[in-house]
Amino acid sequence: MNWKQVQSLAIKSIGYDPATQTLGVEFSRGAVYHYFNVPSFLHAQFMSAPSHGTFHHKNIKNKFLYRRVL
Repeated sequence: MNWKQVQSLAIKSIGYDPATQTLGVEFSRGAVYHYFNVPSFLHAQFMSAPSHGTFHHKNIKNKFLYRRVL
């Protein structure tokens, strides 16, 4: 998974693996989640969103199966 740091109060970095369509989100407080079957276009929108926290809340949280990994 290729991780990139983002400018956000809530989110420290975002990762994505296109082969498995797995989206990784590392939150500022240290928790890391993997979201499954996330299309690549949604990852691209997430990366370019003006607010990563708001985008996550509206478009990813509770919309995809996920697992907390840390």
